[in-house]
Amino acid sequence: MDAFGPINITAEALAEEAAKFQRKLEAGIGTLRGMDEVHFGVTEREEVWRDGKTVLYRFRGEKPATSKVPLLVSYALVNRPYMVDLQADRSLVKGLLERGQDVYIIDWGYPDRSDKFLTLEDYIQRFIGGAIDHLRKAHQQESVNLLGICQGGVFSLCYAALNPGKVRNLITMVTPVDFHTADNMLSNWNREIDVDLLVDTLGNIPADMMNLTYLMLKPWRLFAQKYVGMVDILDNKKAMEDFLRMEKWIFDSPDQAGEAFREFNTQFFQRNGFVNGGVRIGDEEVHLGMVEMPMLNIYAEQDHLVPPDASRVLKDLAGTDDYTELSFKGGHIGIYVSGRAQKEVPDTIHNWLAKRSR
Repeated sequence: MDAFGPINITAEALAEEAAKFQRKLEAGIGTLRGMDEVHFGVTEREEVWRDGKTVLYRFRGEKPATSKVPLLVSYALVNRPYMVDLQADRSLVKGLLERGQDVYIIDWGYPDRSDKFLTLEDYIQRFIGGAIDHLRKAHQQESVNLLGICQGGVFSLCYAALNPGKVRNLITMVTPVDFHTADNMLSNWNREIDVDLLVDTLGNIPADMMNLTYLMLKPWRLFAQKYVGMVDILDNKKAMEDFLRMEKWIFDSPDQAGEAFREFNTQFFQRNGFVNGGVRIGDEEVHLGMVEMPMLNIYAEQDHLVPPDASRVLKDLAGTDDYTELSFKGGHIGIYVSGRAQKEVPDTIHNWLAKRSR
């Protein structure tokens, strides 16, 4: 039968597509029945320090670390940090361990109502600072290497500015610096929020509200397209496990401590403090000219949460004379889990650190 008008679709093709769709659904029943609960965090780790709900973990590789200076990973508050160690074939942590790095990570935990009054000073000076002081003492080093990711990168920039003698080298990944670039939809939305009314009303900010906000940035892709596409992998157990593991990470989000949320949104999303000045952590003022240690800034070219221009401006604002950039061809999550990322990102970090350890 002829195709319908200018669209090259025939009745036979439509019938075959419908039959294929039905076969996928039938196969999916068997696939889902045969699956166990999906797990994440594949690398062995041990707790080495704790302050309240914040825990510092040390990862254990298959061979001893060759780097004398430990590397601390500071992740964002809005998602769980196991994105950097999601599964065996998608793990930034595993890649760094294989290259000889001694990797630690801060797990912020799940804030409850007792954490409502935690401030940015608590997260930056108390928690990151406490973890770094532990590592300095444990490794007998004056300073450590710090890797901040997204919001954790903002925290790391603030910590490095206030404590330059304790950070040997600073790495930022998909970290926003200029929050007012024209292509930053998340920032545009945040600027219209009455943050005081929101925090005074709710206390902590619910994780479901945060998740809905992030999903609404790409409603077609994240509410419909990916689930339609899921039908194509229903007969593939491994692919379904990968899909469900990512879904579990997306919706395993902690609530946000109210006061810290208020400070972060006001100082960064609304006042664009790194660019315009006026960032204060506790009683101390922060400006990026105070960040003088070697710096590696990694950003993603297709990042819809932290557009490249929001991150690249760090080159002009940081006080360091030793600044390096890596432009990664991918998105905000692909920089951890894509196939290319598994070699390119840990290689870049390890080689950059190795040149500065001599």
